[in-house]
Amino acid sequence: MKLSLLLVDFGPVRRSPEFRRLWLGTGLSAIGSQMTVFAVVLQVYLITGDSLAVGAVGLCVAVPSLLFGLLGGTIADAFDRRALVLATTGLLAVVSIGFAIQAFAGLDRPWLLYVLVALQSLLGAVGVPARRTLLPRLLPRDQVAAGVSLTLFSMHVSQVAGPALAGAVATAWGVKACYAIDAVSFAAALYGVARLPPVPPEGSLPQPGLRAIGEALRFIRRQRILTAAFLTDLSITVLGVPTALFPAINAAYFGGDARTLGLLTSATAVGGLVGTAFSGPVARLANQGRATVVAAAGWGIAVACFGLARHLWLALPLLVLAGACDVTSVTLCQTIVQTVTPDHLRGRVIAAEHVVSMGGPQLGNFRAGAISALTSPAVAAVAGGLASIAGAVLVALAVPAFARYGPRGDPDDALGPAAAGTGR
Repeated sequence: MKLSLLLVDFGPVRRSPEFRRLWLGTGLSAIGSQMTVFAVVLQVYLITGDSLAVGAVGLCVAVPSLLFGLLGGTIADAFDRRALVLATTGLLAVVSIGFAIQAFAGLDRPWLLYVLVALQSLLGAVGVPARRTLLPRLLPRDQVAAGVSLTLFSMHVSQVAGPALAGAVATAWGVKACYAIDAVSFAAALYGVARLPPVPPEGSLPQPGLRAIGEALRFIRRQRILTAAFLTDLSITVLGVPTALFPAINAAYFGGDARTLGLLTSATAVGGLVGTAFSGPVARLANQGRATVVAAAGWGIAVACFGLARHLWLALPLLVLAGACDVTSVTLCQTIVQTVTPDHLRGRVIAAEHVVSMGGPQLGNFRAGAISALTSPAVAAVAGGLASIAGAVLVALAVPAFARYGPRGDPDDALGPAAAGTGR
């Protein structure tokens, strides 16, 4: 097979100027955003010296996303998506400037950092669903999978490059320089969105609120394909995420060095980057549902084997493999969500997926920690991997239509019996 067929498909970048500007602008800004993520954690630790205070940063990210994520989806389905993304991106730029101001002023107030992080997360809860609805409006249906792969590729590039660059910048000039670079990088994101044409929702516009959220949740429940995609994602995150186990496993088997812990923590991100870099075949798969299940099972196998590994040279490749399987599953799940969901519901359904992707890993880490406390970190990792495999297989058996689903299939085949005749 030619190498070009294995690499991520850059066809959407070549064929769509609008997607190209959006992709490049968002990718550049994402590196700046990752620098701010690094800088916030470092600054909070430097101020407090308290790991609990650092952990509270994660709560400031998760809580607004979980509380307002679905509401953000209803807003994305009620207004022009381009205008909404432009507004939220502009406000995020203002928050980024706020980070820079407090650092240059030497305020050193953890509560102020928490407030700014929470504002970021709140704006993301509105902006992320709206931004992701743009992709299927900018690309033809057969290019959506490639567009998702490119988006995830740039995300993983930013997750690898951003912290590395931030570490160098913070060492040389302090965290204030990281915040300043992030603020400047928003110019690229704003340019990419500003050059887009208007993207109004198709069909009737819902009134944002609980009724609109309920309509989307009923649609997800009736859609066998969407339900199965969400459950497959949860089989990876809730049942199998091992991140909380890394410090204990590192201390027990790999010497406990902080640098080794850093390698363990970054290995899945490296796997994600590799998985998206060689995602060409994934974008052309004829059976996306079955491939999603296989990728989720592959994640489980890699995590279970990681729990048994007693040598770092074996543990790290297994985590890289797990990261590659995870990003493959995420790519396919997001593609299925984008193509199965009608435009007038897309913002709300994507918001529900965003909530699942935010909450699932948090629950998964809690599960892993609880099992580890009752048994051992290694047992918890193996149990989580096996549970992920079982969950993926059960989804395939319970929803046979999911295992048959492909990008050229009839979207109506995704509907469950309860949805027959609904006209959706």
